[in-house]
Amino acid sequence: MNVSQLLRFLSEQMDPAGKEGQRHIISFRSPDHYLEFLAELQLARPGVDPLHQMVPASLIQGLVCPLRCGDLPLRFRSMLRIEEDLPVKVHGLPAEEKQANPGIPWSVRRVRAPEAWSISTGVQVRIGVVDTGVDFNHPDLKYSLARGINLLSPGKWPYDDNGHGTHIAGTIAAAGGPEGITGVAPRAILYPVKAFDNNGAAYVSDIIRGIDWCVQNSMQIINMSFGMKKKSAAMEEVVSKATRAGVVIVASAGNDKRKRNIDYPARLPQTISVGATNRERQIAKFSNLGPLIDIYAPGDQIRSSWLGGKHRRMNGTSMATSHVSGAIALLLAKRPGLSPAKIKSLLRRTSRPFSGTALKSKMGAGELDAYRLVRKRIK
Repeated sequence: MNVSQLLRFLSEQMDPAGKEGQRHIISFRSPDHYLEFLAELQLARPGVDPLHQMVPASLIQGLVCPLRCGDLPLRFRSMLRIEEDLPVKVHGLPAEEKQANPGIPWSVRRVRAPEAWSISTGVQVRIGVVDTGVDFNHPDLKYSLARGINLLSPGKWPYDDNGHGTHIAGTIAAAGGPEGITGVAPRAILYPVKAFDNNGAAYVSDIIRGIDWCVQNSMQIINMSFGMKKKSAAMEEVVSKATRAGVVIVASAGNDKRKRNIDYPARLPQTISVGATNRERQIAKFSNLGPLIDIYAPGDQIRSSWLGGKHRRMNGTSMATSHVSGAIALLLAKRPGLSPAKIKSLLRRTSRPFSGTALKSKMGAGELDAYRLVRKRIK
């Protein structure tokens, strides 16, 4: 492979503005070619200004860069794969605001987490929360947080400027006591991975780098409360590699009311896909549903932590996903080393079925039961 020619081509095609539709992910088919390229890139960067915009992504053996044209010359196509760096959005929706009382939210009680706490509280289980960051000053979360990483502003703490990530963190592992709220796994450790901006928007490349960081830093669970409609080969590759490394990936199914279709990455078979239910144990009106869902959990009118030390209700499969990540933390604290496939199987086998044959068929899976999950005997 002529690395010098490839570097020259990419440098000429760089678009400093990096507009939507011009961001691309390039993956090398050969690990040797990737390593050769990185070595050459390090030598070239000091004197070639546009190349500083290239961001390596080790799990996919590739890089992210803004290109004016997404077509590779024929001589490079057998060695490289290129795709558009697609936009991604969080799966949270605003809910009707009412007075929020402290304590254990109804949704945490619904999944029977308090009954499981005599067996497991999720102690020391490491969870990467790929989201908008977190409010490090929130009293509910002061015992639950590690530093994590800010992918949008390297070197800075991953502070939340949106609220979605703080809400997710609270449901997973808040330990606010009588003055705050308590999450599903109050002694788990959360590592915020800020990949989303203040509008709850990111790109596939940000997610890839977030998953990469989680694998390199020994996360046991990754909470991914976001999605997109199109499939990304690069994201599928990094999810597959993370799963093979033993990381459990929990992903929200989406809020589009679709009956037999869900968003990516939840649609990938390696993830645990999560749909949302309401207080009446019915499908939430916004949730995607059907046979592609692995488990349902409460996602309607969910009260959790919010910016400024406050609390807020939100709706979404995002909120349902955080309950499942917390329940898996309870399980892994008691039985470390379970494979992602085994955990998915246990979630399905211990879920509470919905009543009625027609409803069971419609939903495709049951509702999360954390107590049954941690008590289940494993053969």
